[in-house]
Amino acid sequence: MTDIALPARPSLFSRLWTHQRVWLASALILAIVAAVSPAQAIDSLAFVAEALWNTAPFLVLSILIAAWAGASGADNLIARAFTGSPLLMILLAALAGGLSPFCSCGVIPLIAALLAMRVPLSAVMAFWLASPVMDPSMFVLTSGVLGIEFAVAKTAAAVGLGVAGGLAVLALSKTGALADPLRAGIGDGGCGGSTVRAPKPVVWQFWKFPERRAKFAAESWKTTLFLAQWLVLAFLLESLMLALVPAETITSLLGGTGIGPIALATVVGVPAYLNGYAALPLVGGLIAQGMAPGAGLAFLVAGGVTSLPAAIAVWALVKPKVFGLYIALSLSGAFACGLLFQAWTSV
Repeated sequence: MTDIALPARPSLFSRLWTHQRVWLASALILAIVAAVSPAQAIDSLAFVAEALWNTAPFLVLSILIAAWAGASGADNLIARAFTGSPLLMILLAALAGGLSPFCSCGVIPLIAALLAMRVPLSAVMAFWLASPVMDPSMFVLTSGVLGIEFAVAKTAAAVGLGVAGGLAVLALSKTGALADPLRAGIGDGGCGGSTVRAPKPVVWQFWKFPERRAKFAAESWKTTLFLAQWLVLAFLLESLMLALVPAETITSLLGGTGIGPIALATVVGVPAYLNGYAALPLVGGLIAQGMAPGAGLAFLVAGGVTSLPAAIAVWALVKPKVFGLYIALSLSGAFACGLLFQAWTSV
């Protein structure tokens, strides 16, 4: 009888790292800090606890919004953005990307579904550029961490970036240079694709249905864990940044009103970006140390659109020329948003 080789079972650490890597990263950082400076570890823990307490009302509201969107099926409204004339589709897609509570797991499959269904790339790009930058939960949390003015500016940046990118793609599409943007073999599957293929009505009074109440509870718990792990890591890093990085260094590199700090923040935002929610406290700490507000917005926009997971997903879906256009539109748009916000705050 021939022995059948079974796949090796992952080690306990491997399984923990796969599912709890953010918590483990925070614990590892804190352990290293405690070994080097126990006093700093205590100060960092106190900083994290105080920061979480101060942002708790906004955090709870963010969780409730995200859970409501999942339980009511509000993400089905996204399908209505992709009908009409090209210009109307671009505007609606940018608004949908910047304002809708669409689940993050469905964005990439949704894009594949839209392109496979021959939705114009201009409208898809408008949604794609705006979606990672802002949503209702992000707006609430941004208001709590950075202030309402910054949250409004970030929302305007998301929609403006989507519209500008969509118009640019529309102009290029007329030359035929962007025909067949998807890579060979990419289909229209995924949890987001069904939203467009067969949109379902939104159930606003979801609490009347047991299965939707259960989904609300599940979404609340999932979002709580997601936000908590990233915010703990972010506040921990912020405490270390405030303690170890001289304010003069931040001011000299990213302060002032010129284009240099905004350009640098745009480029740095790509590799340094952790997560949309985790980046907020870090930018808040940088601004407190002298970072220009325009540079902060450029960092958030550039990092949000071109973060490594998002960039890898885009690369996997579309041909290289479309990917290159996506990166160019992201960085130039983030830079422009930073310049406009800096001019606004300087008035």
